[in-house]
Amino acid sequence: MRVGIGLPNVIPGADRGLLVEWARRAEAGPFASLGSLHRAAWPVLDPLEALATVAPETGRVDLVTMVAVAPLYETDRLAKEAAAVDDASGGRLVLGVSVGARREDFLAAGVDPRGRGERLDRQLVALRDVWESEGRRLPPVLVGGTADLAFARMARWSDGYVHGGGPPRALAGAVLKARAAWAEFGRPGEPRIWGQSYFAMGDEETIERARAYTREYYAFTGPFVERIVEDLLTTPQQVAARVRGYAEAGCEDLVMIPTVADPAQVDLLGEVLAS
Repeated sequence: MRVGIGLPNVIPGADRGLLVEWARRAEAGPFASLGSLHRAAWPVLDPLEALATVAPETGRVDLVTMVAVAPLYETDRLAKEAAAVDDASGGRLVLGVSVGARREDFLAAGVDPRGRGERLDRQLVALRDVWESEGRRLPPVLVGGTADLAFARMARWSDGYVHGGGPPRALAGAVLKARAAWAEFGRPGEPRIWGQSYFAMGDEETIERARAYTREYYAFTGPFVERIVEDLLTTPQQVAARVRGYAEAGCEDLVMIPTVADPAQVDLLGEVLAS
């Protein structure tokens, strides 16, 4: 299994300079990819904008949206910006998309959240039409989500599945559903499986900052947020166990998502993965 690291683009205060330094360290480390998240309701960097920022600073790692909430974009804009990142990176973009779960992001973007699933379905078809009409490379597309419709959407129109995080048993269940949907639609082989896990390395003050950020980021889940906070990986042993558990569950690419916007996190995680 390949392991990548996320950019801190949705952590308030992270700017382009920080992303560039982060990416340079990741490129020099044991990481296979750089991922970006998406929030529209916070004053943070858009996931494709973040990847466009770091594309010229890297030459080896894949650049993946984990995920972009596609219905928040006009389809032409999404196709254009994704193509620009793919071009700038020499064909290293992996476009992960989903319908999105946060109503506040739709309100901030001025987009009606109703019918977002059908909108994403149309976008997945339109994206390939646009790219093919321009004679360009088709970046791999991943679809996320946990509903039956999400797995059907993934199997019909994408190249693989992107999981939203949690313990290995949660991923294992999703992998079974993704593979079953893939087979049901008569797709050859199996879907590519990507996963993500949140981490923070360092002293107790750093860990507490990470927990506070995670609570704010997932506040929309209500009381369930505490289970997400408990799943935050904060020790080398926890990271090693998660890597092993995800690999056994069928994950092929795991992106470790930061919860602290300090580039030292790249080095600390890299040391754990290299040990």
